[in-house]
Amino acid sequence: MSRPIHVTVLGAGSWGTTLASLITANAPTTIWARDQEVADEITAERTNRAYLGDVALPAKLEATADLEQAVAAADVLVVAVPSQGIRGVLADAAPHVRPWIPVISLAKGLERDTRMRPTEVISECLPGHPVGLLAGPNIASEIIEGKAAAAALATPDLDIATSLQPIFARGRFRVYTNTDVLGCELGGVLKNVIAIAAGMADGLGVGVNTSAMVIARGLAEITRLGTAMGADPTTFAGLTGMGDLIATCMSPRSRNRRVGEQLAQGRTIDEAVEVLGQVAEGVKTARSVVELAAEHGVDVPICAEVDAVVNEGRTPAEAYRGLLRIQPGHEHEAG
Repeated sequence: MSRPIHVTVLGAGSWGTTLASLITANAPTTIWARDQEVADEITAERTNRAYLGDVALPAKLEATADLEQAVAAADVLVVAVPSQGIRGVLADAAPHVRPWIPVISLAKGLERDTRMRPTEVISECLPGHPVGLLAGPNIASEIIEGKAAAAALATPDLDIATSLQPIFARGRFRVYTNTDVLGCELGGVLKNVIAIAAGMADGLGVGVNTSAMVIARGLAEITRLGTAMGADPTTFAGLTGMGDLIATCMSPRSRNRRVGEQLAQGRTIDEAVEVLGQVAEGVKTARSVVELAAEHGVDVPICAEVDAVVNEGRTPAEAYRGLLRIQPGHEHEAG
């Protein structure tokens, strides 16, 4: 009789812990925490209060701060560390990862210096492994409360995605398959930047109409850049495009939206991040997105304004005045 598939999740933040809790119902699961205190809390108290409050975690979920122990037995490896930390963690993990096992990314950002997507960084660090991602409108705190949600599991080989689908799906958490890794990943990257703009809009009190305009035009920016890079444009109408964008821009639990709100209240970017107390990928990604768009000759005015606020000291009010000065053309073109 074959042994059960063992899953290791690297990263004990809100989404990593939530997904590990879901997977535990389908397969033996270990979560790796960078801090020993977090691993001990999950093991002894069945909570991860820093990220998920007093929500009770499954008794079967194993936790460790020993990276070698975490990855050595993995049949499926899930990378849930922030984008800027992936390379460092995998450099330490690589000697202990078994050959050929699939690796699934949960990260939604770009590596700052290289502008590489998380799956590209993983492929470089772990050559020879099938690499994909799981993404969608997934606010972790709602999912761990048992509310319905869905995600797309994207791998270049549909057979791999189909075989992994039952590991990630559970109850009200539905998992669809996709082969457009590029499109699914870009949607998750860019929506964080647009969500900062949406948060600034609400913080400024500009109204629902303006917020809706930002989300709609933000989706147009995501689609333009993704299509220019070779993604399937229909992907951006799905879970990892429009779905993820709406959730991240509208939810009061969205970290990137909350950063935008703090900025609109007059806080600096450092103060806003400190108030948040967690990683907001859009802050680190805004400049890389603008550079990537320039490289492909694509206009991304909303992302550019967010970058100016985050990295150049422009105020949210100035950013919105800048957006309104853009001369509108055809709806399906830039601007």
